[in-house]
Amino acid sequence: MLLGFGRKLMVCAMGVAMCVAAGSALAADQIKIKIAYGNNVGEPNDKAVREWGRLMKERSGGQVEFQYFPSSMLGSQKDVTEQLTIGSNVITISDGGFLMDYVPEFGITYLPYLFDSKDELFKLVDSDLFKDLSRKLETKGLYIVHSKWIYGVRNMLATKAAVKPEDLKGLKIRVPNIRLSNEMMNAMGATATPMPLAEAYPALMQGVINGAENPIPVLYGGKMFEGAKFLLLTRHQINLSSWIAGTSFIAKLPPEIVKMLRETGEEAGRYLDKENEVADKEAVKKMEAAGVKVVEVDRAAFKTVMKDFPSRFFSKEFPPETMNKVYSIIGHK
Repeated sequence: MLLGFGRKLMVCAMGVAMCVAAGSALAADQIKIKIAYGNNVGEPNDKAVREWGRLMKERSGGQVEFQYFPSSMLGSQKDVTEQLTIGSNVITISDGGFLMDYVPEFGITYLPYLFDSKDELFKLVDSDLFKDLSRKLETKGLYIVHSKWIYGVRNMLATKAAVKPEDLKGLKIRVPNIRLSNEMMNAMGATATPMPLAEAYPALMQGVINGAENPIPVLYGGKMFEGAKFLLLTRHQINLSSWIAGTSFIAKLPPEIVKMLRETGEEAGRYLDKENEVADKEAVKKMEAAGVKVVEVDRAAFKTVMKDFPSRFFSKEFPPETMNKVYSIIGHK
């Protein structure tokens, strides 16, 4: 009797051990995440993404592995975002100009000539207002993994010099296919011409457009300087980016992995800041060597022209009460 009981006890103990082992193996299953973005290999954003992947692999003990898809390899931003909503294991870069198609108020992070520094944008990211917008976005099937990522300061390359807004008249400038970018460029004085970033270089060389706007390293990486010889330092946007995933995909991940994605993403964002600083200077030097002239614009004139931009073009999306909250958070109007 005692011998039989001992055998049963041993079997039970083995069963528990096997269950525990199986559970541990399941928890340790490798997680592969596709990272989609439009930048070319070697640009600061690409380098920072790979640093994020390195940090995740290290912190997760090899459990999480990123698979990189630069240069819009998985499709346009809209196409990739649709993939997120159906649960694909993809994280992609986005920003307020694009996310406002889902939650209109998100566009506040993308407004031109509003934020004077990245610190002001980070104050907004840490605010209750941003958290509320993030919750609204989740009801649309999209989850913000992290947002403390400065894509860069956006400037212009053009086929002629321009110092004041009126000098941009007649210039067709490539912008992302985002309503806010379209309205912004038109309000600045140029003619907005939306198209995918990958199409901007051939369009510029063929004379379809007269320039493009983006952070300086992106303009250089896309070789825009070969067709446009004037770098206009408009500094019209400090471009805050958000990395987003589908809520259904995030729900499948262990909470500690989601937390790790956010923390390592913010760390990689600090790495990006340093890369952007170096890349900006190097790109300007290389473009000057290729015959590009750097033009310091009358930024005060541009700020004056754009002062009432939110109420002029987006009164419904950015009502006074929302804008007042933003002014209060960043400490100025």
